[in-house]
Amino acid sequence: MSLSPIPGHHDGADVAARAEWRWAIFVVGIIAVLVAMVIFTGLHWAMMPPSRVETINPTTLHVSGEFIESNLGSGVEADGSVIVRVVGQQYSFTPQCILVPANTPILFRATSADVVHGFLITNTNVNSMLEPGYVSTFRTTFDKVGDHPMPCHEYCGVGHEGMWANVKVIDKATFLKMASTTRRLSCVQ
Repeated sequence: MSLSPIPGHHDGADVAARAEWRWAIFVVGIIAVLVAMVIFTGLHWAMMPPSRVETINPTTLHVSGEFIESNLGSGVEADGSVIVRVVGQQYSFTPQCILVPANTPILFRATSADVVHGFLITNTNVNSMLEPGYVSTFRTTFDKVGDHPMPCHEYCGVGHEGMWANVKVIDKATFLKMASTTRRLSCVQ
């Protein structure tokens, strides 16, 4: 008596082979979709860079343009907005202490003069990277008066642990009174 397969049933090896082929085709399809996404994104971003990307020459930051030393810190612009300009360099932020008003929308514009630095204002939503050659911009509002340490959170060299600044939030009326007598504000007036 010979054992023959039951009519309508397939051999186990045949079933396993078909299942493996289906999974192989499925995985190859997923890989193809991911590769297509990478190629599309690469070509799309090469032709159209992301919005709000500003470049700057890090070797001439302190010589001319918006990041010269006399233009750093916080100030009220002609349209009434408050802009803070900051430069990070090994191993300090300039200015070392930033004065800002409470309950006021503030635009931060920051860049790096040398290597990648991190820009973090503790107990706030401010967390950004400062890359040489690019201007980082972000908006925030400080709800209450107080001091916020601002450490560099991206390792930038042997002096990294000493790279700190301070953000001092003061009453809006006091800030505007101080801004009426000087162009750029700092904690030491």
